Amino acid sequence: MDTYDVAIIPGDGIGPAVTEAALSVLDHLGEMHGFALERSTYDWGTERYLETGSMMPDDGLERLESTDAIFLGAVGHPDVPDHVTLNGLLLPIRKGFDQYVCKRPNVLYEGIESPLRGYSNGDIDLVVYRENTEGEYANIGGREHRGFDHEVAVQSAVFTRSGTERIVRRAFEAADRRDGRLTSITKSNAQAHSMVFWDDVVDEVSEEFANVAVDRLLVDRASMDLVRRPESFDVLVASNLFGDIITDIAGIVTGSLGLAPSGNINPDGTYPSMYEPVHGSAYDIVGENCANPLASVLTGAMLLDDLVGGAVGETLRDGVESLLADPNAPKTPDLGGSASTDDVVAALIDRL
Repeated sequence: MDTYDVAIIPGDGIGPAVTEAALSVLDHLGEMHGFALERSTYDWGTERYLETGSMMPDDGLERLESTDAIFLGAVGHPDVPDHVTLNGLLLPIRKGFDQYVCKRPNVLYEGIESPLRGYSNGDIDLVVYRENTEGEYANIGGREHRGFDHEVAVQSAVFTRSGTERIVRRAFEAADRRDGRLTSITKSNAQAHSMVFWDDVVDEVSEEFANVAVDRLLVDRASMDLVRRPESFDVLVASNLFGDIITDIAGIVTGSLGLAPSGNINPDGTYPSMYEPVHGSAYDIVGENCANPLASVLTGAMLLDDLVGGAVGETLRDGVESLLADPNAPKTPDLGGSASTDDVVAALIDRL
């Protein structure tokens, strides 16, 4: 039996519940297909921050580096500013392990109602490739003259040729495997240096992919089109900030953020990749056993694609798709049902 060492960071809020739910499904698949996930669990997050002043220990990256993958629940706390949680845990891992591809697929499954009129049963099927280590999330800048009328804040975005080219190339490769359509999202009319540079790199890389048709949209136009004609998109590529925004739009037009998975990928395998659902910590429903576990389950399928290979991840996605398409299957409140987290997991395991 193949064994994989996976670091588990359940995190905050509903994170521990959906993480444990997903892992129970992955363990069941392991028994079926002859692999095992050997877990090392870390209680890092905002509870630790409130007790110690740090989201993770100083040697956190060293502890994670030797693992095969990282599985994360959710991060965030109503009493802690989001910039503290993001810069204290997620961004150090993404940057420290060069997880430069943030891959976020979004599918409107059969049986799920989109808030958009007239869409159903796979009409929306797209994937966003978000640059994940630089761009607008580069932690370069500062504040000066705090508390005075002339206080100033400077935040600098960083776009390198190597960083831009590698994410653009990964998106082109994905489009070449899928329907051959790629949309590059920028704000080139207003950001004449960084975003025009991005456009130039897209043009250069496109010459290597004659079978991929390229559209270029400003982020405001892309946001509108994700609402009015989402079926027109296949693969989208965007900078860190714009990718973050449009994936939330894509997640909600496909029914619920409770169905949106995500992977922070180091494609070379030099460092472990990290897998996390798109949704947040949802403290308003903590302890109610009603959180949708399927985003975490689908995130687990992405982990299996990269770690185990073969058709195991696809088997799990097929199970989720079958569950959602069944009108008699349990669904959590975010999908219009009244089932518990445990009910959905049990039904999915039975189906597998």
